[in-house]
Amino acid sequence: MAAGHPMESILHGHPLKPSDVDLTALAGKVGHDFSRRELAIEALTHRGALDRRPDLKAAFPYGNERLEFLGDRVLSLAMVDLLLRRFPQEREGQLARRHAALASARTLTEIARSIGLGDHLIAYPGAPPATAAILSDMLEALLGAIFLDAGFAAAAAAVERLWGERLGSAHPERRPPKMQLQEWAQARGLALPAYRQVGREGSEHEPVFLVEVKVGTQPAAQGRGQTKRDAESAAASALLEQLAKQ
Repeated sequence: MAAGHPMESILHGHPLKPSDVDLTALAGKVGHDFSRRELAIEALTHRGALDRRPDLKAAFPYGNERLEFLGDRVLSLAMVDLLLRRFPQEREGQLARRHAALASARTLTEIARSIGLGDHLIAYPGAPPATAAILSDMLEALLGAIFLDAGFAAAAAAVERLWGERLGSAHPERRPPKMQLQEWAQARGLALPAYRQVGREGSEHEPVFLVEVKVGTQPAAQGRGQTKRDAESAAASALLEQLAKQ
């Protein structure tokens, strides 16, 4: 690391306390000891902290968003590889359902909570506890950081370790609501469900999206979520409930 880099003061001096970056404890939870500590810290840095933490903003102007973007792709590839090897006789459709369930935001949040990942969130003094969306993003960002730190094999090993028994479940979770709604439409020869954002609430850093979904001539349904993906899923669930009552 070049002398004078903003990360140098973050790692070795005020104002980021050693307890904020307890990478020894983190390594024990995710099973990876980072050689490039700045990658781990970037993965733990919530973008909502940047306006109140100029020290962090200088080093990570996007918080952990870029690592989350990378980690999402790393997780998907690692999961596909694991499932193909574990279930050599299963058809593509069943593998796709397993993949959707295991790589869902819900599963990511469950795993993040099970290892206490929220305790390592780098935010700002007085920040509220990590939400489900923040936790799932942190876990994806960590997988991206592991990939950059030690390569795909290390990231895939972390996925296998963290997902554990979930990978071998004989009965993966129900298909995601969006997939169920798509299948409902296709079975009736209708166009695919159409989603559109119809509102946005909350602050810039903690937004709540309002999304509407419509299929054919059915009345539209709406859903809210901290990400557009979650809002679309909630809207799909709401429409499925409406259809079940018909």
